[in-house]
Amino acid sequence: MNIELNQVEARVLGALVEKDITTPDYYPLSLNALVNACNQKNNRDPVMNLDEDAVRQALDSLHGKRLAGAMSGADSRVTKYEHRLQEAFNFRRDETAVICVLLLRGAQTPGELRGRTERMHRFNDLDEVQSTLQRLMQRDPPLVAMLARQPGTKESRFMHLFSGDVESWQPPPDARTSSVSSDGERIERLESAVGELQKEISDLKQEFSKFRQQFE
Repeated sequence: MNIELNQVEARVLGALVEKDITTPDYYPLSLNALVNACNQKNNRDPVMNLDEDAVRQALDSLHGKRLAGAMSGADSRVTKYEHRLQEAFNFRRDETAVICVLLLRGAQTPGELRGRTERMHRFNDLDEVQSTLQRLMQRDPPLVAMLARQPGTKESRFMHLFSGDVESWQPPPDARTSSVSSDGERIERLESAVGELQKEISDLKQEFSKFRQQFE
């Protein structure tokens, strides 16, 4: 597809879409409100710490791609910004919700999408989520792709294609490290955690024994 967003542009666009649906009384957003929306600690992965310059630059780029811009005809002294995703793609409500979560959180399983889109669109079951994903994958060009299933996982994950083909997409550093960890490394971490817990229990027993001796 011709549109290719960097990480900041994807976050700005996703934040605008989310606030349009979940808090319509406060939408469109001022630059300050948009910065706060982008830097939320909940419903974001990864958590970012963007400043106004970064968000403004992303808005300029999204405006050039006809995906966002300043609200026209506004009487407010403060410039407010809106997304134009609907004008560009004519999404259904369920499709908008799925794209929004993928923009804000990266790759997701159908189960994760069902839970995390609830404030924007209520899916009755996973079959409805799958149907929505299928429609997005069958667009020309496709807007979503299914990632290769990771070892040990039951569900496939899906990723939007607004930032390029999934072959070039990489998960956030923490997720990437986790996905390539060997079974031996995971067992080693578990053994280390168990050892620390056993030591804490032993220390607690000693402290309790000393405490009890004070009353004997």
